[in-house]
Order: sequence, then structure tokens, then C-alpha cells
Amino acid sequence: MLTAVVGVNWGDEGKGRMVDLLCADYDIVTRYQGGNNAGHTVVNAQGKFVLNLLPSGILRPSTVNVMGPGMAVDPEHLAGEMGRLRARGVDISPRNLKISHLAVLCLPFHRLLDNLEEDRLGDRQYGSTRRGIAPVYGDKYMKKALRMEDLLDPGSLGEKVAALVEWKNLTVEKGYGHAPVSAQETLSWLETYALPLREYVCDAGAYLDRAAEEGKSILFEAQLGALRDIDFGIYPYTSSSSTIAAYAPIGAGIPARRLDRVIGIMKAYSSCVGEGPFVCEFSGAQAEALRESGGEYGAATGRPRRVGAFDAVASRYGVRLQGATELALTKLDVLSGMERIPVCTGYEIHGQVTRDFPSAWRQRSARPVYEYLEGFSGDISRCRTMAELPEAARQYVLWIQQAVDCPIRWVSVGAGRDECIRL
Repeated sequence: MLTAVVGVNWGDEGKGRMVDLLCADYDIVTRYQGGNNAGHTVVNAQGKFVLNLLPSGILRPSTVNVMGPGMAVDPEHLAGEMGRLRARGVDISPRNLKISHLAVLCLPFHRLLDNLEEDRLGDRQYGSTRRGIAPVYGDKYMKKALRMEDLLDPGSLGEKVAALVEWKNLTVEKGYGHAPVSAQETLSWLETYALPLREYVCDAGAYLDRAAEEGKSILFEAQLGALRDIDFGIYPYTSSSSTIAAYAPIGAGIPARRLDRVIGIMKAYSSCVGEGPFVCEFSGAQAEALRESGGEYGAATGRPRRVGAFDAVASRYGVRLQGATELALTKLDVLSGMERIPVCTGYEIHGQVTRDFPSAWRQRSARPVYEYLEGFSGDISRCRTMAELPEAARQYVLWIQQAVDCPIRWVSVGAGRDECIRL
């Protein structure tokens, strides 16, 4: 069984929480794109964990975790993340963590360039996490990036780094007027943080292909959501990689394999971290109340997330892009206590209402068209069946299911591993 767990909206939908829940039934979990700009939060009996690079299956001892060739790996961040987990009793070894030799390395000068460009843009910035993700993917497609396999030949690493730094300083010095990057400092950084990772580096694609051939089950974990996809999202306010399920086998290293299931994750309301159009955005006290109730702060950056009503227009588009066969609805419990719950059914643009998701530049002129559904109250975190939910909560879930035309199979009623309704 090959299953992708992907975001339907702008990211931060609760993918890590669902991967942690679902991977009990899978042999392998693999991240297939993105870098440490991800923030996947998992709450289990061991406590609360925020994962940026490591697949969310790392918290289950029997699960093998793979970082695919579609990822951008910052070894300093990865070393820190591994150290923090080990300090809390999580076992990490080449037995349960494998890193593709084809994944690209995110270097300190990538972070530098990310910061320099966001600062240059000022109030026109893209809302980057400033962790170097766009610059390293840019280098990848310019065929200038280092890959994990370069660590396996440390004798030639100095020459490669020197050539890269010479090229990069054309931009750092002449473009931004910043002090030049040091090749020796970059090489020392690699020796400190990257070379110790060599024992984890392998042909991850071959490993996954053999596993699939042997009938093992693989769960593909995405970073961010459909609306941040580099091709189909709210460009240019997107990530720099492909977040959609169709890319999962490619980014994992087994492009000839086909997915059996696609589980789309979406919240019971909307949230968005970073810049770009967000038609259903709340403001003022209404936004503050929802943000505080939902704990809506970026897991990777701590930035306050923008929040708003459930957006059927955006969600229907995301479900279609992902080819979702089923859905998990998260954070239903956050809406408890609202008398009326707004839901967006269309966008009004220059006097005309559309129910199709428009391009980013057209969204700037869009206004949400709302309907209001009956609210519900009380603590629903102990509910484990739909019948135990308040009637209005059940109707809300069914309304969303009909609005996006895809069956909802899980409803999250709390952050804990067991606080979930399976339909």
C-alpha cells in the first residue's frame, strides 16, 4: 500500500499529527519535498514534538523513515533536531533513518541570501521562513547545488565548495553589497555538521523500490499544502517545491510507482502563515480569538498565523489538485463555543460570484461570500464516534464533505494521538 498524506490548503493543516496516527499501520514513512521550513507538530504519550526535517514516523520505534531526493537538507538543523529528539529518548540510527544521496544540501550562504532578498523586498517580501529554501532550490535547478552524495567523497569537497562560493559571491558581493562568503568557513561547517551524516546516506529510491516490491506499506509525507505548490499554488507566494501527491513517488525516488491512496488534510477553518492572498481572512478581535483558541502560531517559525473561515472554494481546488481519495478534518474542537460559524461558498470579483479558485492576482480583488451554519458548544475531545458529537457539529462536518465532494474519514477533536473520530 502506497499512501500520500498531503495538505489541501496553505499548509499547517495537521499533517504531522495525522502521519503520527496513521503510520502505526505502515512500515515506512518518507518525506518527499521541502526542507526545514516545515513544522509538523505531533503530540503523543511522550509529549509534544515539533519536527522540521525528520519524517513524523520517527517517533514510532518500528517505523523506518526516509528523506527523499526531493528534499533540501540543512545538516546543521538536522543535527540539532536529531539531538533534541535523542535527549527525549527517541532512537535515531541508520536502521530507522535513511537520507537519499540525491537530496540537496542547504548551506549557510543559502540562508544568507534568503535574508538579504527578503530585506531588500521590504513590504513586498514573500513571507519566507528565511531558512534558505528558495535559494537552494534555485541552485538545484541551475545545477549548482551540492548533494548528499558529495559527502561520500570528502577529498573533492573542498574543490566543489570553492567553485560554488566563487560563483555565489558574484551575487553576495556585487548584487547585495554584502561581505563575501568564505569557502574555508563553508567547508568547515560541512565538516562539522554534514560529514557525520554520511552513515545515513544511501540510495533511498532503491531501498523504497525493493520495499514496495516486497509488499511493504509506505506513507509519503508532504510539506505545506496544495495552495503553496510551486506550479499550482498562489504564485509567487508559494514554496519552492511541488507539494502535490502526484509528485510524491518522484520526490521519494520511485517515480515509476503509483499511489494507492491520497489522504488530504484540512482544518475545520482556514489558516495561513506567510504572505499572499487569503480571501477569507479574519481581522481584529475575531482573528485573535480564533488564533488563540487554535494555537495558530507557525511550528517552524513561531509567527502568528493568519486565520479565517473555512473556504470551500480553496478547499475544493486543493482536493482536486491532490486527487484526494479521502480526507481528514482537523481541529474541529477549536470551533466549539461559536454561536454561528461562517463558511465561504464563493468569491465575488468585480461584481461577479465564482466558485472556482482564481489565480493569485485575481484573488486580490476577491471578497468572500459567506453562509452561516449553526454553532455548537461543549468539550468534544472525548468524542470517538460521530454520534457522540453535538448535532450541529455533525452537520458542520457533513456540510464540508458535501462542499468539497470528497469523503471525510477522520475528524480530529484534539491534539492527542487518540483524540480522533474514525468514520
